[in-house]
Amino acid sequence: MKTVFFTLLLLLSITINNQAQDLSSIANQFIESLDPELKKQACFPFDHSERFNWHFVPRERKGPTFHDFNAEQTGQALDLMRASLGTVGQEKAAAIIELENVLREVENRPENDTYRDPLNYHFSVFGKPSSNKPWGWRLEGHHLSLNFSSAEGTITSATPSFMGSNPGIVLAGSQMDRQVLADETNMGFELLHSLSDSQKEKALFADKAPADIITSNDRKAKLLSQSGIKGSDLKADQLLLLKRLVGIYLSRYTTEYHSQLINRIKSTGWENMSFAWAGSQTNKVGNPHYYSIQGAGLLIEYDNVQNNANHVHAVMRDLENDFGGDLLQSHYLQDHLGNNMAHIND
Repeated sequence: MKTVFFTLLLLLSITINNQAQDLSSIANQFIESLDPELKKQACFPFDHSERFNWHFVPRERKGPTFHDFNAEQTGQALDLMRASLGTVGQEKAAAIIELENVLREVENRPENDTYRDPLNYHFSVFGKPSSNKPWGWRLEGHHLSLNFSSAEGTITSATPSFMGSNPGIVLAGSQMDRQVLADETNMGFELLHSLSDSQKEKALFADKAPADIITSNDRKAKLLSQSGIKGSDLKADQLLLLKRLVGIYLSRYTTEYHSQLINRIKSTGWENMSFAWAGSQTNKVGNPHYYSIQGAGLLIEYDNVQNNANHVHAVMRDLENDFGGDLLQSHYLQDHLGNNMAHIND
Protein backbone atom coordinates (compact mmCIF):
# COMPACT_ATOMS: atom_id res chain seq x y z
CA MET A 1 0.00 0.00 0.00
CA LYS A 2 2.84 2.39 0.84
CA THR A 3 4.43 1.75 -2.58
CA VAL A 4 1.14 2.58 -4.32
CA PHE A 5 0.77 5.77 -2.26
CA PHE A 6 4.34 6.85 -2.99
CA THR A 7 4.02 6.20 -6.74
CA LEU A 8 0.85 8.27 -6.92
CA LEU A 9 2.43 11.08 -4.91
CA LEU A 10 5.53 11.01 -7.09
CA LEU A 11 3.62 11.12 -10.36
CA LEU A 12 1.23 13.81 -9.14
CA SER A 13 3.98 16.12 -7.96
CA ILE A 14 6.21 16.72 -10.98
CA THR A 15 4.61 19.91 -12.22
CA ILE A 16 6.63 22.54 -10.39
CA ASN A 17 8.56 24.72 -12.84
CA ASN A 18 11.23 25.88 -10.45
CA GLN A 19 13.05 29.13 -11.16
CA ALA A 20 14.66 29.67 -7.76
CA GLN A 21 18.21 28.65 -6.93
CA ASP A 22 18.28 29.00 -3.13
CA LEU A 23 17.28 25.59 -1.87
CA SER A 24 18.26 26.15 1.76
CA SER A 25 14.81 26.84 3.19
CA ILE A 26 13.31 23.79 1.45
CA ALA A 27 16.22 21.60 2.59
CA ASN A 28 15.88 22.83 6.18
CA GLN A 29 12.15 22.11 6.11
CA PHE A 30 12.94 18.57 5.01
CA ILE A 31 15.55 18.15 7.77
CA GLU A 32 13.25 19.56 10.45
CA SER A 33 10.50 17.12 9.42
CA LEU A 34 12.76 14.20 10.39
CA ASP A 35 12.89 12.65 13.83
CA PRO A 36 16.30 12.66 15.58
CA GLU A 37 17.35 9.20 14.34
CA LEU A 38 16.48 9.92 10.70
CA LYS A 39 18.15 13.32 10.97
CA LYS A 40 21.30 11.60 12.21
CA GLN A 41 21.19 9.23 9.21
CA ALA A 42 20.56 11.99 6.69
CA CYS A 43 22.99 14.73 7.79
CA PHE A 44 26.76 14.77 7.25
CA PRO A 45 29.43 17.47 7.54
CA PHE A 46 30.04 19.23 4.24
CA ASP A 47 33.59 17.90 4.02
CA HIS A 48 32.63 14.30 4.84
CA SER A 49 34.04 11.68 2.44
CA GLU A 50 30.51 10.31 1.96
CA ARG A 51 29.74 13.30 -0.26
CA PHE A 52 31.95 11.77 -2.96
CA ASN A 53 30.74 8.18 -2.44
CA TRP A 54 28.36 8.09 -5.37
CA HIS A 55 27.24 5.32 -7.72
CA PHE A 56 24.32 4.25 -9.89
CA VAL A 57 24.10 0.49 -9.32
CA PRO A 58 22.07 -1.39 -6.67
CA ARG A 59 24.20 -1.36 -3.51
CA GLU A 60 24.14 -0.45 0.17
CA ARG A 61 23.92 3.31 0.68
CA LYS A 62 23.87 5.93 3.43
CA GLY A 63 20.90 8.14 4.17
CA PRO A 64 17.23 7.38 4.90
CA THR A 65 14.89 6.23 2.14
CA PHE A 66 11.22 6.60 1.34
CA HIS A 67 10.74 3.43 3.40
CA ASP A 68 11.68 5.46 6.46
CA PHE A 69 9.48 8.48 5.75
CA ASN A 70 5.90 9.18 6.73
CA ALA A 71 3.61 11.05 4.33
CA GLU A 72 4.79 14.51 5.45
CA GLN A 73 8.47 13.58 5.21
CA THR A 74 7.95 12.02 1.79
CA GLY A 75 6.34 15.22 0.60
CA GLN A 76 9.19 17.33 1.98
CA ALA A 77 11.78 15.06 0.33
CA LEU A 78 10.04 15.29 -3.02
CA ASP A 79 9.76 19.07 -2.66
CA LEU A 80 13.56 19.22 -2.35
CA MET A 81 13.99 17.01 -5.41
CA ARG A 82 11.60 19.11 -7.49
CA ALA A 83 13.11 22.42 -6.40
CA SER A 84 16.56 21.24 -7.47
CA LEU A 85 15.56 20.21 -10.99
CA GLY A 86 13.84 21.64 -14.03
CA THR A 87 10.51 20.21 -15.12
CA VAL A 88 12.17 17.74 -17.52
CA GLY A 89 14.52 16.57 -14.79
CA GLN A 90 11.63 16.12 -12.38
CA GLU A 91 9.74 14.01 -14.88
CA LYS A 92 12.73 11.82 -15.76
CA ALA A 93 13.75 11.29 -12.13
CA ALA A 94 10.18 10.26 -11.28
CA ALA A 95 10.03 7.92 -14.28
CA ILE A 96 13.35 6.26 -13.41
CA ILE A 97 12.23 5.64 -9.83
CA GLU A 98 8.87 4.29 -10.98
CA LEU A 99 10.64 2.05 -13.52
CA GLU A 100 11.71 -0.17 -10.61
CA ASN A 101 8.13 -1.47 -10.62
CA VAL A 102 8.57 -2.44 -14.27
CA LEU A 103 11.78 -4.32 -13.44
CA ARG A 104 9.93 -6.22 -10.72
CA GLU A 105 7.38 -7.25 -13.31
CA VAL A 106 9.92 -8.07 -16.04
CA GLU A 107 12.09 -10.09 -13.64
CA ASN A 108 9.12 -11.78 -11.96
CA ARG A 109 10.08 -10.51 -8.53
CA PRO A 110 7.63 -10.35 -5.60
CA GLU A 111 5.97 -7.03 -4.73
CA ASN A 112 8.01 -6.71 -1.53
CA ASP A 113 11.32 -7.32 -3.31
CA THR A 114 14.03 -4.93 -2.07
CA TYR A 115 16.42 -5.26 -5.01
CA ARG A 116 14.02 -3.56 -7.45
CA ASP A 117 12.31 -1.11 -5.14
CA PRO A 118 10.94 2.37 -5.94
CA LEU A 119 11.11 3.25 -2.23
CA ASN A 120 14.83 2.45 -1.96
CA TYR A 121 16.18 5.90 -2.84
CA HIS A 122 18.39 7.64 -0.30
CA PHE A 123 18.54 11.29 0.80
CA SER A 124 21.71 12.82 2.25
CA VAL A 125 22.47 16.43 3.18
CA PHE A 126 26.04 17.71 3.52
CA GLY A 127 26.61 20.73 5.73
CA LYS A 128 23.98 23.04 7.15
CA PRO A 129 21.69 24.33 4.39
CA SER A 130 22.35 28.06 4.24
CA SER A 131 21.81 30.97 1.87
CA ASN A 132 25.39 32.21 2.38
CA LYS A 133 27.57 29.19 3.18
CA PRO A 134 28.47 26.05 1.19
CA TRP A 135 26.34 22.95 1.55
CA GLY A 136 25.03 20.17 -0.67
CA TRP A 137 22.65 17.27 -0.93
CA ARG A 138 22.22 14.01 -2.82
CA LEU A 139 19.39 11.76 -3.98
CA GLU A 140 20.63 8.33 -5.01
CA GLY A 141 19.45 4.83 -5.79
CA HIS A 142 19.38 2.43 -8.72
CA HIS A 143 19.99 4.34 -11.98
CA LEU A 144 19.68 7.74 -10.34
CA SER A 145 22.39 9.83 -8.72
CA LEU A 146 21.67 13.54 -8.33
CA ASN A 147 24.36 15.59 -6.60
CA PHE A 148 23.87 19.28 -5.81
CA SER A 149 26.21 21.86 -4.28
CA SER A 150 25.18 25.36 -3.26
CA ALA A 151 26.87 28.54 -2.09
CA GLU A 152 25.67 32.13 -1.67
CA GLY A 153 22.09 31.05 -2.36
CA THR A 154 22.96 29.62 -5.78
CA ILE A 155 23.32 26.11 -7.16
CA THR A 156 27.01 26.05 -8.05
CA SER A 157 27.00 22.45 -9.25
CA ALA A 158 24.42 19.81 -10.16
CA THR A 159 26.95 17.17 -11.18
CA PRO A 160 27.76 14.34 -11.25
CA SER A 161 24.28 13.76 -12.62
CA PHE A 162 23.43 10.21 -13.64
CA MET A 163 20.21 8.85 -15.10
CA GLY A 164 19.72 5.31 -16.39
CA SER A 165 16.97 3.15 -17.78
CA ASN A 166 16.57 -0.62 -17.56
CA PRO A 167 14.91 -1.66 -19.72
CA GLY A 168 15.77 1.05 -22.20
CA ILE A 169 12.52 0.18 -23.98
CA VAL A 170 9.91 -1.85 -22.11
CA LEU A 171 9.28 -4.85 -24.35
CA ALA A 172 6.36 -6.49 -22.55
CA GLY A 173 3.84 -6.02 -19.77
CA SER A 174 1.58 -3.20 -18.71
CA GLN A 175 4.03 -0.45 -19.78
CA MET A 176 5.15 -1.96 -23.08
CA ASP A 177 7.02 0.47 -25.41
CA ARG A 178 7.81 2.93 -22.62
CA GLN A 179 11.22 4.55 -23.20
CA VAL A 180 12.31 6.82 -20.35
CA LEU A 181 15.46 8.16 -22.04
CA ALA A 182 14.12 8.18 -25.60
CA ASP A 183 15.33 11.73 -26.36
CA GLU A 184 18.92 10.96 -25.36
CA THR A 185 18.88 7.89 -27.62
CA ASN A 186 17.02 9.16 -30.66
CA MET A 187 18.74 12.55 -30.90
CA GLY A 188 22.14 10.87 -30.63
CA PHE A 189 21.32 8.67 -33.59
CA GLU A 190 19.85 11.60 -35.52
CA LEU A 191 23.11 13.50 -35.19
CA LEU A 192 25.17 10.43 -36.13
CA HIS A 193 23.05 9.71 -39.21
CA SER A 194 23.34 13.32 -40.37
CA LEU A 195 27.11 12.93 -40.78
CA SER A 196 28.75 12.27 -44.12
CA ASP A 197 31.14 9.35 -44.50
CA SER A 198 34.15 11.62 -44.11
CA GLN A 199 32.63 13.20 -41.01
CA LYS A 200 31.92 9.77 -39.53
CA GLU A 201 35.59 8.90 -39.92
CA LYS A 202 36.30 11.68 -37.40
CA ALA A 203 33.39 10.86 -35.10
CA LEU A 204 33.77 7.06 -34.88
CA PHE A 205 36.51 5.88 -32.55
CA ALA A 206 35.69 2.16 -32.14
CA ASP A 207 33.60 -0.52 -33.81
CA LYS A 208 32.66 -1.91 -30.41
CA ALA A 209 30.95 0.16 -27.74
CA PRO A 210 32.55 0.33 -24.27
CA ALA A 211 30.99 -2.01 -21.71
CA ASP A 212 29.79 1.01 -19.70
CA ILE A 213 30.33 4.74 -19.38
CA ILE A 214 34.09 5.21 -19.34
CA THR A 215 34.32 7.53 -16.33
CA SER A 216 32.17 5.17 -14.21
CA ASN A 217 31.80 6.67 -10.71
CA ASP A 218 35.29 8.22 -10.60
CA ARG A 219 35.67 10.98 -8.03
CA LYS A 220 37.17 13.25 -10.70
CA ALA A 221 36.29 12.86 -14.36
CA LYS A 222 38.85 13.64 -17.05
CA LEU A 223 38.70 14.43 -20.74
CA LEU A 224 38.34 11.25 -22.77
CA SER A 225 40.95 10.18 -25.29
CA GLN A 226 38.50 10.02 -28.20
CA SER A 227 38.48 13.46 -29.81
CA GLY A 228 35.49 12.86 -32.09
CA ILE A 229 34.25 15.44 -34.55
CA LYS A 230 34.30 19.07 -33.47
CA GLY A 231 31.50 21.55 -33.91
CA SER A 232 33.70 23.49 -36.31
CA ASP A 233 33.59 20.49 -38.68
CA LEU A 234 29.79 20.34 -38.68
CA LYS A 235 27.41 22.02 -41.10
CA ALA A 236 24.91 24.51 -39.67
CA ASP A 237 22.05 21.98 -39.50
CA GLN A 238 24.32 19.39 -37.91
CA LEU A 239 25.58 21.88 -35.34
CA LEU A 240 21.95 22.61 -34.50
CA LEU A 241 21.43 18.88 -33.82
CA LEU A 242 24.46 18.90 -31.50
CA LYS A 243 23.01 21.89 -29.65
CA ARG A 244 19.68 20.11 -29.34
CA LEU A 245 21.36 16.95 -28.02
CA VAL A 246 23.30 18.90 -25.39
CA GLY A 247 20.11 20.77 -24.58
CA ILE A 248 18.36 17.50 -23.75
CA TYR A 249 20.84 16.95 -20.92
CA LEU A 250 20.84 20.58 -19.74
CA SER A 251 17.04 20.70 -19.70
CA ARG A 252 17.11 18.49 -16.62
CA TYR A 253 18.30 21.43 -14.54
CA THR A 254 16.74 24.57 -13.14
CA THR A 255 16.45 27.55 -15.48
CA GLU A 256 19.28 29.46 -13.82
CA TYR A 257 21.71 26.56 -13.70
CA HIS A 258 20.87 25.66 -17.29
CA SER A 259 21.73 29.24 -18.27
CA GLN A 260 25.06 29.07 -16.42
CA LEU A 261 26.14 26.04 -18.45
CA ILE A 262 24.86 27.38 -21.78
CA ASN A 263 26.73 30.65 -21.22
CA ARG A 264 29.91 28.72 -20.47
CA ILE A 265 29.57 26.76 -23.74
CA LYS A 266 28.90 29.96 -25.68
CA SER A 267 31.94 31.66 -24.17
CA THR A 268 34.26 28.84 -25.29
CA GLY A 269 32.38 28.34 -28.56
CA TRP A 270 30.11 25.60 -29.85
CA GLU A 271 32.74 25.00 -32.51
CA ASN A 272 34.95 23.55 -29.76
CA MET A 273 32.39 21.01 -28.56
CA SER A 274 33.01 17.48 -29.88
CA PHE A 275 30.87 14.41 -30.55
CA ALA A 276 32.29 10.86 -30.60
CA TRP A 277 30.61 7.52 -31.32
CA ALA A 278 31.41 3.82 -30.88
CA GLY A 279 29.52 0.65 -31.72
CA SER A 280 26.45 0.01 -33.82
CA GLN A 281 24.87 2.70 -35.97
CA THR A 282 21.45 0.98 -35.83
CA ASN A 283 18.87 2.38 -33.44
CA LYS A 284 17.33 -0.89 -32.36
CA VAL A 285 17.44 -3.23 -29.36
CA GLY A 286 20.33 -5.66 -29.70
CA ASN A 287 22.76 -3.13 -31.21
CA PRO A 288 25.25 -1.87 -28.57
CA HIS A 289 26.26 1.76 -28.97
CA TYR A 290 27.92 4.63 -27.13
CA TYR A 291 28.55 8.33 -27.58
CA SER A 292 30.29 11.13 -25.73
CA ILE A 293 30.16 14.92 -25.93
CA GLN A 294 32.88 17.06 -24.43
CA GLY A 295 33.92 20.67 -24.35
CA ALA A 296 33.69 23.80 -22.16
CA GLY A 297 34.80 21.66 -19.24
CA LEU A 298 31.71 19.46 -19.59
CA LEU A 299 31.48 15.77 -20.38
CA ILE A 300 28.40 13.78 -21.38
CA GLU A 301 28.53 10.01 -21.78
CA TYR A 302 25.76 7.73 -23.05
CA ASP A 303 26.07 3.93 -23.20
CA ASN A 304 23.58 1.23 -24.20
CA VAL A 305 25.25 -2.19 -24.11
CA GLN A 306 23.93 -4.34 -21.28
CA ASN A 307 20.88 -6.62 -21.44
CA ASN A 308 21.14 -7.07 -25.20
CA ALA A 309 21.66 -3.34 -25.66
CA ASN A 310 18.43 -2.43 -23.91
CA HIS A 311 19.89 -0.86 -20.78
CA VAL A 312 20.88 2.82 -20.93
CA HIS A 313 23.39 4.68 -18.79
CA ALA A 314 23.75 8.45 -19.24
CA VAL A 315 25.88 10.80 -17.15
CA MET A 316 26.89 14.44 -17.15
CA ARG A 317 30.12 15.52 -15.48
CA ASP A 318 31.60 18.96 -14.94
CA LEU A 319 35.37 18.60 -15.12
CA GLU A 320 35.78 21.95 -13.38
CA ASN A 321 33.01 21.83 -10.87
CA ASP A 322 31.74 18.34 -9.91
CA PHE A 323 30.54 18.39 -6.28
CA GLY A 324 30.97 22.16 -6.30
CA GLY A 325 34.63 22.00 -7.29
CA ASP A 326 37.79 22.67 -5.35
CA LEU A 327 36.93 26.36 -5.05
CA LEU A 328 33.77 25.63 -3.06
CA GLN A 329 35.66 23.17 -0.87
CA SER A 330 38.36 25.78 -0.21
CA HIS A 331 35.69 28.37 0.62
CA TYR A 332 34.19 25.99 3.14
CA LEU A 333 37.53 25.16 4.73
CA GLN A 334 38.50 28.84 4.99
CA ASP A 335 35.16 29.67 6.59
CA HIS A 336 35.46 26.72 8.95
CA LEU A 337 39.03 27.66 9.89
CA GLY A 338 38.04 31.28 10.39
CA ASN A 339 35.25 30.31 12.77
CA ASN A 340 37.61 28.09 14.74
CA MET A 341 40.18 30.89 15.02
CA ALA A 342 37.50 33.33 16.16
CA HIS A 343 36.47 30.85 18.82
CA ILE A 344 40.10 30.45 19.97
CA ASN A 345 40.49 34.25 20.22
CA ASP A 346 37.33 34.66 22.32
